[in-house]
Amino acid sequence: MNGAASLGLRTGSCGSLAAAAGGRKPGPARGWGWRGGGEKERLQLLHRALRIVGRRGAGLLLLLLAVASAALFCSLFAVVKDDTASSIIIASNYEVTKAIQNSVYPSTTRPVVMSNDQYSASDVNGIEHPDQLHLSFENLTNHPCHGFAIPPTLFDKKCTGPRPCPVCYVSVDQAFDMMPLQASPSPVLKYLDYVSEDISTANLSNQGSVFGGHVSLDQRNKSFDITSSMTVNCGFVRGKRPGQGTGFDINDDDLLEMEQCRGLVVASAIFGNYDMIQHPRNVSELSKENACFYMFVDEETMAYVKNSSSLYKDNKVGLWRLVVVRNLPYEDPRRTGKIPKLLLHRLFPNVRFSVWIDAKLQLVVDPYLLLERFLWRRNATFAISRHYRRFDVFEEAEANKAAGKYDNASIDEQIDFYRNEGLTPYSTAKLPITSDVPEGCVIIREHVPISNLFTCLWFNEVDRFTARDQISFSTVRDKIRAKVGWMPHMFLDCERRNFVVQAYHRELLEQMIASRRNAPPVEPSRKLRPGSRRAPPSKVKRKKEKKLSSRRRVPKPVTWAIVGYGS
Repeated sequence: MNGAASLGLRTGSCGSLAAAAGGRKPGPARGWGWRGGGEKERLQLLHRALRIVGRRGAGLLLLLLAVASAALFCSLFAVVKDDTASSIIIASNYEVTKAIQNSVYPSTTRPVVMSNDQYSASDVNGIEHPDQLHLSFENLTNHPCHGFAIPPTLFDKKCTGPRPCPVCYVSVDQAFDMMPLQASPSPVLKYLDYVSEDISTANLSNQGSVFGGHVSLDQRNKSFDITSSMTVNCGFVRGKRPGQGTGFDINDDDLLEMEQCRGLVVASAIFGNYDMIQHPRNVSELSKENACFYMFVDEETMAYVKNSSSLYKDNKVGLWRLVVVRNLPYEDPRRTGKIPKLLLHRLFPNVRFSVWIDAKLQLVVDPYLLLERFLWRRNATFAISRHYRRFDVFEEAEANKAAGKYDNASIDEQIDFYRNEGLTPYSTAKLPITSDVPEGCVIIREHVPISNLFTCLWFNEVDRFTARDQISFSTVRDKIRAKVGWMPHMFLDCERRNFVVQAYHRELLEQMIASRRNAPPVEPSRKLRPGSRRAPPSKVKRKKEKKLSSRRRVPKPVTWAIVGYGS
């Protein structure tokens, strides 16, 4: 590998990549398990079993054999059941054939950009991209990351759950030099326009909102009939332009600044004062000069930031430029957050690339490295990570219901609608599609007509049904893929965890800080006779206190303040 390339390694107390790189092996399993024990443990287990049989007869022997068989059976399927196995390449989980894993589609030249959503109608080498998921740079031996492969996940009995995996990045200068000079091809669709009509002409009897235009079922179905030129509903259906009189209103000065952003925008949002601002780390001077960093907030969040952050100045906190949004179209902050998340191409009409990051995440890798790694190296125009554990929409819906993420009846209605349209559970029959469920907290995309159409139609599903965008993702993807062969690139969730770090939301963070600031309540002591001494704490109580003190401590309030806003 070229010396300019670097591995995205992060250290940590649990599942750190530094430890993984050192080749640390998991220790032997304890107890009655057969999975990780050595020969000595197995002999001890056999000796123990024989002693039991000698005492209590053959009935216990049969019971012991049944328990051992169950343990062996569970160990065979532990890779599928264990959360840590979720970061293994999903191809091995679903027995993807080697031919599919190594499939490479021919690269094409890029057409000259005509305008934001308009491209040359000429054929691009006469080739359409049927599937950009498996495009790779394996044939480009000069690439600094040629030959790099994600190593297999190491298992640690003390640390279960998803963890980051190493990712090969080039240097920032190399990534910037690799930026395509021309826009990527947009299969079939060359020109995309958006519905803009007065509210009085909207059909209020249809589902959805005024902001989304109350799209009828017939309009929805026609929007998936992709042609070279299309006009679709894509939010902001009233007013002069997005951000002006549309129900997601932005100050004119901010709109003017947003129009000046042309290359790359990194965006996030906080509505309802739920999250704290996470400051990007490891951002190069090149990115600070060429990329825009925008954080959309409501008035409540903005008031909190002004009163609590010493870094606030001229509508900026660190790298983030704060944009106050008024007249929110939805009461639910989660649904409102889907507007900038999915419709950045409408808010930033002159931007070529965008990186969306949920406010709960902190970016720790330069954004140009993400574009190179997940778009340009794959010759893709849209990249999103798979869910670390679930690949099936029906399972995702049940998990949302069990966790109380949304009204159960609304989730059932949406799933029944998709089932009647032909949605089926995920299986190997859907290959080369590797998952139906994304982890939608990060979206990396190029603003070309086909990717813009995808997010428009995805947003329309969120506007029509529930705000749980993971449920509607695969339906929109499959309908577009059936027409033009395009679909998003879905990368491993452990790769996503390499470049973003999850933080606490504001309410939980304040509770943790308050718990450190306020002394714990003292339980009233028993009444003692004059002259008597208080009995010392019992051994059991001391042992419990010692056990509690060994847990990981909550960081000091000053540290959290720096993470949130800086000081």
